[in-house]
Parts: sequence; C-alpha cells; structure tokens
Amino acid sequence: MLPHLPGSVKTLKLAILLLFERKETFIMRTTEWLLGGILFISLVHGSMWLEEQTEAQAKVLAQSRQLLVVTTKDWNAVDGQLLRYERAAGQAWRPVGEKVPVVVGRNGLAWGRGLHGDPAGLANASDPIKKEGDGRSPAGIFSLSSAFGYASREQAAKVKLPYVQATKTLECVDDSQSLNYNRVLERGSVAQPDWKSSEQMRRDDELYRWGVVVDHNANPPQAGCGSCIFLHIWQGAGKGTAGCTAMESARIEALLSWLDPQKKPLIVQLPRAEFERFRDLWGLPR
Repeated sequence: MLPHLPGSVKTLKLAILLLFERKETFIMRTTEWLLGGILFISLVHGSMWLEEQTEAQAKVLAQSRQLLVVTTKDWNAVDGQLLRYERAAGQAWRPVGEKVPVVVGRNGLAWGRGLHGDPAGLANASDPIKKEGDGRSPAGIFSLSSAFGYASREQAAKVKLPYVQATKTLECVDDSQSLNYNRVLERGSVAQPDWKSSEQMRRDDELYRWGVVVDHNANPPQAGCGSCIFLHIWQGAGKGTAGCTAMESARIEALLSWLDPQKKPLIVQLPRAEFERFRDLWGLPR
C-alpha cells in the first residue's frame, strides 16, 4: 500500500494540468500554422490566377488594332465619354478624333462576361456583377463582331463590319430560359420559337437605325447574365439605356465607317477608377 503523500498528489495534478496546457498550446499553434498555410496557398493561387488572366487579356489586346474606350465617373453614373484609338503592329495606341459623349445603362455599369475572363475574379467586394434586367451596361473587354441598321446592305456600303438589315421579324432573344438566349435572329428561321420575350430590332423610333453588336455574354451565353448589348443612337444626355451604350446619330455613323473587322476592334468599358487600376495590367492607352 502506497503511503499518503499530499505533496506528491499536488505535484501530479500540476504535471497533468501542465501537460494539458501544453497540448492545448500545441493544438492552437498547429491550427494557426495550418490556417496560415492555407491563407498563403490561397494568396499564391490567387496571384497566379490573376497573372494568368492578365497575360490572356494582354494577348487579346495585343491582337487588336482598333479600340474604343468608354469611361464613366463611377459604377452608378449614366453619362460617360468614348475615345477611339488605333495602332500599327508593335506600336503604341494613338487617339483618333475627339471625345464623344455617351450614356450607358440607366443604373450605370456592372462587370460583364467578355474577353477579360471571370468577372468575379476581377471585381472588388462592392462591385456590381451584370445580370439580366439590371439596367446596367457591361464593364470589361468585349469584341465588336457585327453591325445592324434600318438601311439595306447596299445603302450601308460604308459599314465594314458584317451587317444585318433590321426587319420587323429580326429579334434579339432576352428570355434567359430560351435555347436562343442572347442571339439576334429572324423569327421565321426558328421552327419552334421557345422564347417569351425579345427585343424587336426594327423599332418604331430611330434608336436602332444604326447599331453595333457588343459580344457580351457570348460563346456560349450563360443564362441570366445579360443579353442584347449594343452601341446605338441615344435619346439624349442623362437618359440611360436598358444596358447598351448610346450616342448621337452622327457619332455612331462615323464609328461604323471607321470600324474594320480586319483590325479586330474591341471595346473597353470601365468606371475611371477601374480603368486606372487595369491600365498597365491590360496595356490600355494613356
């Protein structure tokens, strides 16, 4: 039988408590190391992803010889300005013409889906992301693939982009549930139209007399991310659109005469602060 040793019991209790404290400290430090490691890996991965995205965007811009730059005061501004640029191979961008007043969506701009990659990867926490029906024009880099208008192809001989005459049956599908979402097509060309809403390209006003298709949310379209984005004639300064970028009639006619598909024209739309943030990364004009 062991003798009664109060001091030894106290010592044993202290040893056990110390062991548990050391174990808890070890667990806490191990957890901190693991969390720190995960954070480090995430930062490295994010940095690598952004670098890859930046390289891809730089390559896209490097192939272009014509560029439109639209900037606004902030994400919610309606009024903005458009500048044209062009360049020869291997040369810097040089401005063409003067600043053109424009309006964007009635609620401003929002990151769209284009040549700049995943918008969620570029947006700050408070930046809006483009959605169908949000009244915002898409921000980012987009190609300009084709043109349309009320004139016949012969009457639109000055237009170099692929051109479609807008008829009463030409529509742009904005129903996100349709298999033809975000497509401009003749209704009669589809055996069983599956959309419940669309934009009529031959309007009763002059807004679509001349227009350019902006390749937002294309190839392939993603349901609910926005559709039917154009450059077209405006109703006036301060009068925002449903999501397009608009300007005076004479301005867009001059633009249509200038745009050349051989020069792979692009449009960059951003609030001024975002333009400055991405200017060097994307190799944008100064």
